[in-house]
Amino acid sequence: GDFKADIVYTIAKELDTPNGVAFRNGSLFIAGIDRIWRLDDIENQLENPPPPQVVTTSFPDKAWHGWKYIAFGPDDKLYVPEGAPCNVCDEENPAFASIMRMNPDGSNLEVFASGIRNSVGFDWHPQTEELWFTNNGRDLLDDDLPSDELNHAPDAGLHFGFPYCHQGDVLDPKFGEGKTCEDYEAPVQKLGPHVAALGMKFYQGQMFPDSFRTSILIAEHGSWNRKDPIGYRVTQVPLEGTESKGYHIFAEGWLQDGIAWGRPVDVLEMEDGSLLVSDDHVN
Repeated sequence: GDFKADIVYTIAKELDTPNGVAFRNGSLFIAGIDRIWRLDDIENQLENPPPPQVVTTSFPDKAWHGWKYIAFGPDDKLYVPEGAPCNVCDEENPAFASIMRMNPDGSNLEVFASGIRNSVGFDWHPQTEELWFTNNGRDLLDDDLPSDELNHAPDAGLHFGFPYCHQGDVLDPKFGEGKTCEDYEAPVQKLGPHVAALGMKFYQGQMFPDSFRTSILIAEHGSWNRKDPIGYRVTQVPLEGTESKGYHIFAEGWLQDGIAWGRPVDVLEMEDGSLLVSDDHVN
């Protein structure tokens, strides 16, 4: 009742970079660099959990942008991103710079959307059930370019530009030669440059004003190599249909006089409509 954990269980250890988790029919799915594990009936075995079972090892083993956020979609498929193994590059393997999806048993793995440098957060619109996701723009181009992105993927097979076009309107100085940004999907909302937008959720609760209903809340991890740090906050993007109606700061204060004491990673809505924010700077 005090919004603090009463007890913390360690249910799995000695995994390779477990980052994403998803829950389905009593089973907890955990994403590592190159694989997905599953813990069955985990809620009834917290004190003596079973060993994780490997669902699939079908993902590349590259650690650079290999940390995975995962979630089950309305189609009961597990969506798994695979970031580009670089700052900016053009890889032949179509798994890189994509969001993939697969059946819960690991079968029928396919690329759902491509041209995505590194997405570490996505959610489905509660009415249309269409996918929305954040994407981190490339580094070492400019302090103010490119912006991170909020994107909308209503159908499979769309390409969002990486590595040829960034933020919908900036061609890459190397890989953009001979390309045009009009050939790719533009972001619904440009976020700040290098804010490191990670987890995002459609807010559906009633604790905040009505204007927050079905708007998107985004955890911004914060820039790591920008002259003037930016991010380190939670932002809101209200929507009208599939169009952004703004980009607002919802919560800030983790950055004080250019020094960060917290770095938001993900957001999660509680049953009463309050919001949890995870952090990986002070654990």
